[in-house]
Amino acid sequence: AIRAINGGDHETSAEEFTNRVFNKIDVNGDGELSLDEFVEGAKKDEEFMEVMMKSLDLSHIVAMINNR
Repeated sequence: AIRAINGGDHETSAEEFTNRVFNKIDVNGDGELSLDEFVEGAKKDEEFMEVMMKSLDLSHIVAMINNR
């Protein structure tokens, strides 16, 4: 959903992106993410961090709402 809101072309689907990130971050392979796994994994994945940082910048969404 974050990627759809932010727009732009994406080479991978949201599901593929999510699965790739989850597989990288779930270092112990238990199918669940601890807070420590999430934080450490996020720090190591530049693409994920970029998506997260863009999702925190809501100025473009506010501008869209104001223009309607």
